[in-house]
Amino acid sequence: MAAPADKTLKDMSGEWIMNKKLSDDTDYILQLQGIGWFLRKAISLATVYLTINEYIDDNSLTHIDIKQVATGGVGGNTENRTLDWTPRDHKDGIFGEVKAKSRWIDMKDVDDDDFLKTGFDDMEGDHIQAWAESKNNGWTANQAGLSPFALPLIGWIWGFEVIDEKRYHTRRVVVRKGDDWKLARLVYDYQGSGKSEEKAANREEDDLAYGE
Repeated sequence: MAAPADKTLKDMSGEWIMNKKLSDDTDYILQLQGIGWFLRKAISLATVYLTINEYIDDNSLTHIDIKQVATGGVGGNTENRTLDWTPRDHKDGIFGEVKAKSRWIDMKDVDDDDFLKTGFDDMEGDHIQAWAESKNNGWTANQAGLSPFALPLIGWIWGFEVIDEKRYHTRRVVVRKGDDWKLARLVYDYQGSGKSEEKAANREEDDLAYGE
């Protein structure tokens, strides 16, 4: 369902599900990241659930802890983000060893591809920039803005967008590997404070075709 007006980047806590119909196809991005056909197919069929806990610590740093569960035997993953732009090593269940960092960023300071800085419902306020670099497969991802690390990279800008008169959490991503690059917008439905992990577990019991 659509995200309520009081659900913002300052309070992402809750349950979310990726909206496959509104999200861009990510097959080319996954291929660029070295993911094989079989796993890409499983990901394309999976329902992706996010459980997010956002809070501020005693040092006034924002933390965003994300538990991700994908049905169809794709498995789960945990991301614990601290928005201080400090690179941290992370072992991802799909992408392997990566170095990642996140921060608050004003849209006027996003100097990368225009795709990353358009479409959001609040173009004046702070957004979340996330960046990651593969330690094994040679890609990087940037969710907004260029990183100070050498390309290739993967990066995201997180925000909210109004699509077909409904408000959704979205993440705009660019992935680069050498001279090749891909763009995508990911769209998420808000599910309130329900137990999406339990829903995903129940789905897993019925989706044994890709058993781990």
